[in-house]
Amino acid sequence: MKIKIITLGHRMPAWVTQATQVYLERMPREFEVELRELKATARQEGRTREWILAQEADEIAVALGTLPYHALDERGKLWTSQELAQRLHSSQQDGESLGFVIGSADGLHPRLLEKSRPPLALSRFTLPHGLARVILVEQLYRATMILKGHPYHRDS
Repeated sequence: MKIKIITLGHRMPAWVTQATQVYLERMPREFEVELRELKATARQEGRTREWILAQEADEIAVALGTLPYHALDERGKLWTSQELAQRLHSSQQDGESLGFVIGSADGLHPRLLEKSRPPLALSRFTLPHGLARVILVEQLYRATMILKGHPYHRDS
């Protein structure tokens, strides 16, 4: 199964890059994860938030193509690790790839949220983009380990 993570923002701190790489390297072979960083649109005088989000949405749409995806949004649905594993399993059984989108500092354009499969929240907190990236990749790794039958610490 292919998983594509589209994220706005580049030049992450070293700890973000290192932590992300650790989990990507641990990912089982049957789950191929691609991390695609897009440069956030420059915040300049005269550019409205709406215009910026629309520009970013266009770039994200091109990067996704026809790939179904979950947008990450603090107002989205909170899943457990097991629920994420079930979603991955369903997509894998259907033979489909799946995307996840992390927006810029201004979030995501409403049209991306509307086209998303149920938007996903990592937390109700507002998280820095680098930390959201690390949490998402770690949870994808954890979900794949659940699917492979590795013990999950919350199971009784």
